[in-house]
Amino acid sequence: MSFPMPQIYSRHLLLSVVAALALTACSKQEPASAPAAPAAAPAPAPAPAVAENTVGKSVFGKTCAMCHAAGVAGAPKPGDKADWGPRIAQGNEVLYKHALEGFTGAKGMMPPRGGGTSLTDDEVKAAVDFMVAQSR
Repeated sequence: MSFPMPQIYSRHLLLSVVAALALTACSKQEPASAPAAPAAAPAPAPAPAVAENTVGKSVFGKTCAMCHAAGVAGAPKPGDKADWGPRIAQGNEVLYKHALEGFTGAKGMMPPRGGGTSLTDDEVKAAVDFMVAQSR
């Protein structure tokens, strides 16, 4: 069974449909009038962080600092570029040899293994590397 639709309702229906279509058309994105700027190149990845020499830092704090922190017996203080510069220029192998075997020079002496007789070769070398890194 169908009822005759009054004319007012059909106009309202027609206006509702037209309004809905207009709103739908308004919500569509228009293309930008200006061309989009080219995408910037991605930022370069940050350089990998240098791993902290925790072994060298620990050995320095427990053994080497007793002389090197205060400059006892001519021990070069970490960070003293003037005192470390000539030593660093000799190369790591010479520094390792002096630290492992001991050394007597014009400015003082270095006991074998810095007096830490139980330190391994790798621990002594790590401590040398730590002090050199502080002094570059």
